[in-house]
Amino acid sequence: MTAGRNYNDELDDAKNSGNEKYAYSFDFDVLHPYMLKSFEPFFNKGSLLELGSYKGNFTKRFMPYFDDVTCVEASDVAIDEAKKNLGDKVKFINSLFEKANLPKRYDNIVLTHVLEHLDDPVLVLKRINDEWLAENGRFFLVCPNANAPSRQIAVKMGLISHNTAVTSAEAEHGHRCTYTLDTLERDAVAAGLRVVHRSGIFFKALANFQWDRLLQTDIISKDYLEGCYKLGQQYPDLCSSIFLMCERGGNSQNPACEVHDNFR
Repeated sequence: MTAGRNYNDELDDAKNSGNEKYAYSFDFDVLHPYMLKSFEPFFNKGSLLELGSYKGNFTKRFMPYFDDVTCVEASDVAIDEAKKNLGDKVKFINSLFEKANLPKRYDNIVLTHVLEHLDDPVLVLKRINDEWLAENGRFFLVCPNANAPSRQIAVKMGLISHNTAVTSAEAEHGHRCTYTLDTLERDAVAAGLRVVHRSGIFFKALANFQWDRLLQTDIISKDYLEGCYKLGQQYPDLCSSIFLMCERGGNSQNPACEVHDNFR
Protein backbone atom coordinates (compact mmCIF):
# COMPACT_ATOMS: atom_id res chain seq x y z
CA MET A 1 0.00 0.00 0.00
CA THR A 2 1.14 3.51 -0.69
CA ALA A 3 2.55 5.31 2.33
CA GLY A 4 0.53 8.44 1.56
CA ARG A 5 -2.85 6.72 1.70
CA ASN A 6 -5.25 7.65 4.49
CA TYR A 7 -7.08 4.45 5.36
CA ASN A 8 -9.44 6.15 7.79
CA ASP A 9 -10.63 8.51 5.05
CA GLU A 10 -11.08 5.67 2.56
CA LEU A 11 -13.54 4.00 4.95
CA ASP A 12 -15.43 7.20 5.75
CA ASP A 13 -18.45 7.77 3.50
CA ALA A 14 -18.81 11.36 4.74
CA LYS A 15 -15.36 12.27 3.43
CA ASN A 16 -15.89 10.86 -0.07
CA SER A 17 -17.56 12.89 -2.79
CA GLY A 18 -19.03 9.96 -4.72
CA ASN A 19 -22.51 8.56 -4.14
CA GLU A 20 -21.16 5.04 -3.70
CA LYS A 21 -20.76 4.06 -0.06
CA TYR A 22 -18.01 1.89 1.39
CA ALA A 23 -20.48 -0.53 3.00
CA TYR A 24 -24.19 -1.17 2.49
CA SER A 25 -26.93 -2.98 4.37
CA PHE A 26 -26.81 -5.49 1.50
CA ASP A 27 -23.23 -6.33 2.51
CA PHE A 28 -24.03 -6.84 6.19
CA ASP A 29 -27.49 -8.42 5.97
CA VAL A 30 -27.27 -10.49 2.79
CA LEU A 31 -23.75 -10.97 1.50
CA HIS A 32 -22.03 -11.68 4.84
CA PRO A 33 -24.37 -14.54 5.81
CA TYR A 34 -23.99 -16.14 2.40
CA MET A 35 -20.21 -15.73 2.46
CA LEU A 36 -20.19 -17.57 5.79
CA LYS A 37 -22.45 -20.26 4.36
CA SER A 38 -20.02 -20.70 1.46
CA PHE A 39 -17.00 -20.89 3.77
CA GLU A 40 -18.41 -23.15 6.48
CA PRO A 41 -17.97 -26.54 4.73
CA PHE A 42 -14.25 -25.83 4.32
CA PHE A 43 -13.43 -24.50 7.80
CA ASN A 44 -10.52 -26.08 9.67
CA LYS A 45 -10.57 -26.40 13.43
CA GLY A 46 -8.16 -24.06 15.15
CA SER A 47 -7.27 -20.42 14.60
CA LEU A 48 -8.63 -17.74 12.27
CA LEU A 49 -6.84 -14.71 10.82
CA GLU A 50 -9.03 -12.03 9.23
CA LEU A 51 -7.14 -9.58 7.03
CA GLY A 52 -9.07 -6.33 6.82
CA SER A 53 -11.72 -6.51 9.53
CA TYR A 54 -13.26 -3.04 9.04
CA LYS A 55 -15.48 -2.44 12.13
CA GLY A 56 -15.82 -6.10 13.07
CA ASN A 57 -19.25 -6.82 11.58
CA PHE A 58 -18.08 -9.89 9.69
CA THR A 59 -15.61 -10.81 12.43
CA LYS A 60 -18.49 -11.29 14.86
CA ARG A 61 -19.98 -14.00 12.62
CA PHE A 62 -16.79 -16.08 12.96
CA MET A 63 -16.72 -16.07 16.74
CA PRO A 64 -19.09 -19.06 17.25
CA TYR A 65 -16.70 -21.13 15.09
CA PHE A 66 -13.30 -20.10 16.47
CA ASP A 67 -11.92 -19.34 19.93
CA ASP A 68 -8.69 -17.92 18.52
CA VAL A 69 -9.41 -14.94 16.21
CA THR A 70 -6.85 -12.36 15.10
CA CYS A 71 -7.58 -9.35 12.87
CA VAL A 72 -5.15 -7.15 10.95
CA GLU A 73 -6.59 -3.76 9.96
CA ALA A 74 -4.88 -0.64 8.57
CA SER A 75 -7.45 1.81 9.97
CA ASP A 76 -7.08 2.61 13.67
CA VAL A 77 -10.54 4.20 13.64
CA ALA A 78 -12.06 0.94 12.37
CA ILE A 79 -10.21 -1.04 15.06
CA ASP A 80 -11.52 1.25 17.80
CA GLU A 81 -15.08 0.63 16.57
CA ALA A 82 -14.48 -3.11 16.33
CA LYS A 83 -13.15 -3.25 19.89
CA LYS A 84 -16.31 -1.54 21.13
CA ASN A 85 -18.39 -4.23 19.43
CA LEU A 86 -16.24 -7.28 20.17
CA GLY A 87 -14.37 -6.44 23.37
CA ASP A 88 -11.27 -8.44 24.20
CA LYS A 89 -12.41 -11.65 22.54
CA VAL A 90 -10.45 -10.80 19.37
CA LYS A 91 -6.78 -9.88 18.96
CA PHE A 92 -6.34 -6.75 16.82
CA ILE A 93 -3.18 -5.70 15.00
CA ASN A 94 -3.13 -2.21 13.52
CA SER A 95 -0.79 -2.60 10.55
CA LEU A 96 -0.45 -2.68 6.80
CA PHE A 97 -0.40 -6.22 5.45
CA GLU A 98 2.93 -5.52 3.79
CA LYS A 99 4.49 -4.65 7.16
CA ALA A 100 2.58 -6.87 9.59
CA ASN A 101 4.70 -9.07 11.85
CA LEU A 102 2.42 -11.92 12.89
CA PRO A 103 3.33 -14.30 15.73
CA LYS A 104 2.36 -17.59 14.07
CA ARG A 105 0.68 -19.41 11.19
CA TYR A 106 -3.10 -19.76 11.06
CA ASP A 107 -5.44 -22.65 10.26
CA ASN A 108 -7.90 -20.37 8.46
CA ILE A 109 -7.28 -17.01 6.78
CA VAL A 110 -10.03 -14.77 5.43
CA LEU A 111 -9.61 -11.88 2.99
CA THR A 112 -12.98 -10.55 1.82
CA HIS A 113 -13.51 -7.47 -0.35
CA VAL A 114 -9.99 -6.27 0.44
CA LEU A 115 -7.64 -7.53 -2.29
CA GLU A 116 -9.02 -5.00 -4.79
CA HIS A 117 -7.83 -2.23 -2.43
CA LEU A 118 -4.18 -3.29 -2.43
CA ASP A 119 -1.46 -1.64 -4.47
CA ASP A 120 0.44 -4.93 -4.77
CA PRO A 121 -2.07 -7.76 -4.30
CA VAL A 122 0.29 -10.55 -5.37
CA LEU A 123 2.84 -9.46 -2.74
CA VAL A 124 0.24 -9.81 0.02
CA LEU A 125 -1.07 -13.12 -1.34
CA LYS A 126 2.52 -14.37 -1.36
CA ARG A 127 2.92 -13.45 2.33
CA ILE A 128 -0.28 -15.40 3.05
CA ASN A 129 1.05 -18.46 1.23
CA ASP A 130 4.66 -18.32 2.42
CA GLU A 131 4.40 -16.90 5.95
CA TRP A 132 0.93 -16.98 7.50
CA LEU A 133 -1.03 -20.01 6.28
CA ALA A 134 -0.54 -23.22 8.27
CA GLU A 135 0.65 -26.36 6.51
CA ASN A 136 -2.90 -27.69 6.10
CA GLY A 137 -4.54 -24.28 6.40
CA ARG A 138 -7.27 -22.87 4.22
CA PHE A 139 -7.46 -19.41 2.69
CA PHE A 140 -10.86 -17.84 1.87
CA LEU A 141 -10.56 -15.11 -0.78
CA VAL A 142 -13.56 -13.05 -1.93
CA CYS A 143 -13.68 -10.01 -4.23
CA PRO A 144 -16.44 -8.00 -5.89
CA ASN A 145 -17.12 -9.37 -9.36
CA ALA A 146 -16.54 -7.15 -12.41
CA ASN A 147 -19.02 -9.28 -14.38
CA ALA A 148 -21.92 -9.05 -11.91
CA PRO A 149 -25.12 -8.34 -13.89
CA SER A 150 -25.69 -5.14 -11.91
CA ARG A 151 -22.32 -3.91 -13.11
CA GLN A 152 -22.87 -5.03 -16.70
CA ILE A 153 -26.19 -3.17 -16.71
CA ALA A 154 -24.40 -0.03 -15.50
CA VAL A 155 -22.01 -0.38 -18.46
CA LYS A 156 -24.94 -0.63 -20.89
CA MET A 157 -26.49 2.44 -19.24
CA GLY A 158 -23.28 4.38 -19.84
CA LEU A 159 -22.59 4.79 -16.11
CA ILE A 160 -19.37 2.73 -16.26
CA SER A 161 -17.00 2.53 -19.23
CA HIS A 162 -16.35 -1.24 -18.99
CA ASN A 163 -16.88 -4.13 -16.59
CA THR A 164 -13.47 -4.00 -14.92
CA ALA A 165 -13.31 -0.20 -14.66
CA VAL A 166 -12.55 1.44 -11.32
CA THR A 167 -15.03 4.29 -10.93
CA SER A 168 -14.05 7.59 -9.31
CA ALA A 169 -16.20 6.75 -6.26
CA GLU A 170 -14.54 3.33 -5.94
CA ALA A 171 -11.11 4.95 -6.24
CA GLU A 172 -11.94 7.34 -3.40
CA HIS A 173 -12.74 4.29 -1.26
CA GLY A 174 -9.35 2.81 -2.08
CA HIS A 175 -10.15 0.44 -4.95
CA ARG A 176 -7.19 -0.24 -7.23
CA CYS A 177 -8.71 -2.84 -9.57
CA THR A 178 -11.89 -4.83 -10.24
CA TYR A 179 -11.46 -8.59 -10.47
CA THR A 180 -12.99 -11.30 -12.62
CA LEU A 181 -12.71 -14.99 -11.80
CA ASP A 182 -9.82 -15.49 -14.21
CA THR A 183 -7.77 -12.50 -13.03
CA LEU A 184 -8.40 -13.39 -9.39
CA GLU A 185 -7.16 -16.92 -9.94
CA ARG A 186 -4.23 -15.56 -11.95
CA ASP A 187 -3.03 -13.52 -8.95
CA ALA A 188 -3.61 -16.36 -6.48
CA VAL A 189 -1.56 -18.77 -8.60
CA ALA A 190 1.15 -16.15 -9.19
CA ALA A 191 1.55 -15.92 -5.41
CA GLY A 192 2.06 -19.69 -5.14
CA LEU A 193 -1.37 -20.56 -3.74
CA ARG A 194 -3.18 -23.71 -4.82
CA VAL A 195 -6.79 -23.03 -5.82
CA VAL A 196 -8.95 -25.89 -4.51
CA HIS A 197 -12.45 -24.48 -4.97
CA ARG A 198 -13.91 -21.63 -7.01
CA SER A 199 -17.46 -20.31 -6.91
CA GLY A 200 -19.63 -17.22 -6.81
CA ILE A 201 -21.63 -15.75 -3.96
CA PHE A 202 -25.16 -14.54 -4.63
CA PHE A 203 -26.60 -13.82 -8.08
CA LYS A 204 -27.09 -10.05 -8.24
CA ALA A 205 -28.83 -8.00 -10.93
CA LEU A 206 -29.44 -4.87 -8.84
CA ALA A 207 -26.97 -2.34 -7.51
CA ASN A 208 -26.23 -2.19 -3.78
CA PHE A 209 -28.22 1.01 -3.22
CA GLN A 210 -31.23 -0.61 -4.94
CA TRP A 211 -30.91 -3.66 -2.71
CA ASP A 212 -30.76 -1.46 0.37
CA ARG A 213 -34.09 0.10 -0.58
CA LEU A 214 -35.67 -3.30 -1.30
CA LEU A 215 -34.53 -4.70 2.02
CA GLN A 216 -36.65 -2.05 3.76
CA THR A 217 -39.77 -3.56 2.18
CA ASP A 218 -41.50 -6.95 2.25
CA ILE A 219 -40.88 -7.55 -1.47
CA ILE A 220 -37.82 -9.77 -0.91
CA SER A 221 -38.46 -13.05 0.92
CA LYS A 222 -35.97 -15.43 2.51
CA ASP A 223 -36.81 -17.95 -0.19
CA TYR A 224 -35.92 -15.40 -2.88
CA LEU A 225 -32.57 -14.70 -1.21
CA GLU A 226 -31.87 -18.42 -0.99
CA GLY A 227 -32.76 -18.77 -4.67
CA CYS A 228 -30.25 -16.04 -5.59
CA TYR A 229 -27.58 -17.82 -3.55
CA LYS A 230 -28.23 -21.19 -5.21
CA LEU A 231 -28.36 -19.63 -8.69
CA GLY A 232 -25.05 -17.96 -7.97
CA GLN A 233 -23.45 -21.34 -7.39
CA GLN A 234 -24.68 -22.40 -10.82
CA TYR A 235 -23.49 -19.20 -12.51
CA PRO A 236 -20.50 -17.90 -10.52
CA ASP A 237 -19.55 -15.35 -13.17
CA LEU A 238 -22.89 -13.60 -12.62
CA CYS A 239 -22.54 -13.19 -8.87
CA SER A 240 -22.09 -10.18 -6.65
CA SER A 241 -18.78 -11.63 -5.45
CA ILE A 242 -16.33 -14.28 -6.61
CA PHE A 243 -14.81 -16.79 -4.19
CA LEU A 244 -11.66 -18.89 -4.17
CA MET A 245 -10.74 -21.36 -1.45
CA CYS A 246 -7.00 -21.95 -1.55
CA GLU A 247 -4.38 -24.01 0.24
CA ARG A 248 -0.64 -23.57 0.50
CA GLY A 249 1.19 -24.20 -2.72
CA GLY A 250 4.78 -24.26 -3.84
CA ASN A 251 7.00 -21.42 -4.93
CA SER A 252 5.30 -18.31 -6.27
CA GLN A 253 5.38 -17.67 -9.99
CA ASN A 254 6.14 -14.55 -11.95
CA PRO A 255 2.76 -12.81 -12.47
CA ALA A 256 3.77 -12.39 -16.11
CA CYS A 257 3.85 -16.15 -16.58
CA GLU A 258 5.20 -17.61 -19.79
CA VAL A 259 2.39 -18.72 -22.07
CA HIS A 260 2.55 -22.25 -23.40
CA ASP A 261 3.40 -22.40 -27.11
CA ASN A 262 0.11 -24.16 -27.95
CA PHE A 263 -1.85 -21.14 -26.67
CA ARG A 264 0.08 -18.33 -28.34
